[in-house]
Amino acid sequence: MNERLTTGRIKNILQAIIMQYIYTGEPVGSNMLSKKHIPELSPATLRNIMSEMEEIGYLRQPHASAGRIPTDKGFRFYIDCILKIKELSQSEMEKIKTKCHRSQEIEKVMFNTSSILSSLSDCMGVVLAPRFENVFIKHMEFIKLGKKQVMMLLVSNSGIIQNRIVKIEEDLEQHDMERMSAYLNGIARGLTLRKLKAKIVEEMKKEKNLYDRLLSKALKLSKIVLDKDENTDNVYVDGKTNIFDQPEFIEDAEKMKFLFKAFEEKSVLIKILDKAIDAKGVNIFIGSESGFNEIKGCSIITAPYGSNGNVFGTLGVIGPTRMNYPRIIPLVNYTAALLSDIMTRREAM
Repeated sequence: MNERLTTGRIKNILQAIIMQYIYTGEPVGSNMLSKKHIPELSPATLRNIMSEMEEIGYLRQPHASAGRIPTDKGFRFYIDCILKIKELSQSEMEKIKTKCHRSQEIEKVMFNTSSILSSLSDCMGVVLAPRFENVFIKHMEFIKLGKKQVMMLLVSNSGIIQNRIVKIEEDLEQHDMERMSAYLNGIARGLTLRKLKAKIVEEMKKEKNLYDRLLSKALKLSKIVLDKDENTDNVYVDGKTNIFDQPEFIEDAEKMKFLFKAFEEKSVLIKILDKAIDAKGVNIFIGSESGFNEIKGCSIITAPYGSNGNVFGTLGVIGPTRMNYPRIIPLVNYTAALLSDIMTRREAM
C-alpha cells in the first residue's frame, strides 16, 4: 500500500462515498466528495485515490464517465472495520413494542413484526414463522373424522396450531381416542415436538405400553402422524415496493424480474432465513454473499428469535446493498430480542 493510500485514508474516503451513495443511489464523483465530505483533499487527489481503491476491489465505476460506487467487498470492509452502530431512539423502540404487542394471535404478531421492520427500515421486512418442530407442545388431541381417518390437533404453548390427518387400518371410537390423547398429553408436557418424537420411540419400548393395546396404538399412530413431512414453513413479508422503487432496480428490468419472482414464490426467502437460523446475533449478507442470484444487488440483515435458548425462527430486513446499515442493524437486533420476549411470555402461559 503506497503512502497516499493509508488504511485511515481508505476508511475516511470509503465511509464518505458510502454515506453519499446511501443517500442518493448515484455514483459518487471526486468533485462531490471534495465539496461535501473531504474538503482538505482536491478532486484530482481524490480521483487518484479512488482509482487505487478500485484496483483493490473496494469501488467500481459503472460507466466510464461516471463516479464510483462501493462493491460488495467495499461494503464488507465498511461494516467490519468502519461502521459505528446507532442506538434506536426511545420513540422507535416504543413504536416497535406497540406494533408487535398489538395482537394476541401468533400469525398477526408475525405480520405486525414484518410490517414494523419494513416501516422503520424503508426496506422489506421478513419474518420466518416458528418451526413447529422447535416449539413446546401444550395440547395434543386425536379427532375421529371418518371410519378410518383421524386428525391430530397440535397446539403449541405460543398458540401455534397445526392439524395432521392420517388414515388408519381399524375403526376406533372417539372415547378410545380421548384416552389416547390424554396419555400422549401426559408424556408431551414440557417437550418440544422434536423431543416428543424421541420420547415416543422410548415409550414404545416399555413393556407396560407393549401390552396395553390402546396405549400401544396411541404411540404407533402418533409416531406415524408426527413423522409426516409437513411443509409448514411460512414467511411473513411486508414492504416489497420499498425495494422495487429504488433506482438501481427500476433501471434494471432483468434484476427486477428475478427479484419479483423470488419475493412472490417466497421459497428463496425461506431458504435465506433458514440459512441464518443457526447464527448467533445479527447476521449480514452483502449482495453476492447470500449465494442466491435471485436477489443479486440486495443485502440481508437477519437475527434469530426464540424462547429460553430454543431458536424458533428468524427475522430480518432485505434491501439494496446501499441500505442504511447503522440504522437497520440495531433495528433487527432489537426487534428479534422483543419477539423472543413475546414468545417466552407466551410459552410460560
